[in-house]
Amino acid sequence: MLNIDLRGKKAFIVGIADDMGFGFPIAKTLAEAGAEIIIGTWTPLVNIFETSWKNKKFDESRKLKDGSLFDYIKLYPIDAAFDTLDDVPNDIRENKRYKSQQGYTISEVAEKIKSDFGQIDIIVHCLANSPEITKPLIETSRKGYLAAMSASAYSFISLISHFGPIIKENGSALALTYIASTRVIPGYGGGMSSAKAALESDIRTLSFEAYEKFKIRLNCISAGPLKSRAAKAIGMIDDMIKYSKSNSPLKKELQAKEVANTAAFLLSDLASAITGETVFVDNGLNAMGMATDSESIKK
Repeated sequence: MLNIDLRGKKAFIVGIADDMGFGFPIAKTLAEAGAEIIIGTWTPLVNIFETSWKNKKFDESRKLKDGSLFDYIKLYPIDAAFDTLDDVPNDIRENKRYKSQQGYTISEVAEKIKSDFGQIDIIVHCLANSPEITKPLIETSRKGYLAAMSASAYSFISLISHFGPIIKENGSALALTYIASTRVIPGYGGGMSSAKAALESDIRTLSFEAYEKFKIRLNCISAGPLKSRAAKAIGMIDDMIKYSKSNSPLKKELQAKEVANTAAFLLSDLASAITGETVFVDNGLNAMGMATDSESIKK
């Protein structure tokens, strides 16, 4: 049997705030394959996440096949909108949810992990945010658009730039994208469709540049809709899931575990010849050119 073996590898998963999105099951699946897990949590949510973990709120989701609970070796607060401390506005620095934390910019976290562990093998980007997600693109402000691009696309470039020097040779990186990068998804606004398109383009370019400089591979997964806490901000996630289930070739609801399994493969040595790719894990919805439940084709 061909197994994914990540024993001896350290994986930094950036963007875990609860057990509802893709980040948590990816971390769990990598742990199941033997990897040691390092978590990066958005700075304002660190205390909430740690309290929930200690209070066993995530215990059911943490269960591994042998009945034990997956654990992480360290958690770092991180705000991927900032590369250095100089980038952090004073009002953010003085915010009570930030003031209690130290060293949460991308460069500072990279230095901390280097100091604590020397090198890592894997980095996973599970970050996406737009302050104007509910606005159509045509109504999105310049500030909102640039904020979406910064948090959802440039953050990956910055992670590779700052973490590349401490990722071991032949290591790998992964990001999550969405089909709105190449298709019109009404309601997926605030510049997020543009950010996902930029992210996929950046990964293609970085697959060359990052290997030249750091000898690492980069890919992304275009996942189908999932009812995560972040997705609820879109305001129509239930409709997106219903549409996907009705119109995809595999007429079922996507499970986060299915995305996590693909992530484990792409991050492992089994995918040693794959880089710069966007892999669809969406029950095949991306292959469809017609909505089979459309009123226009009903007899």
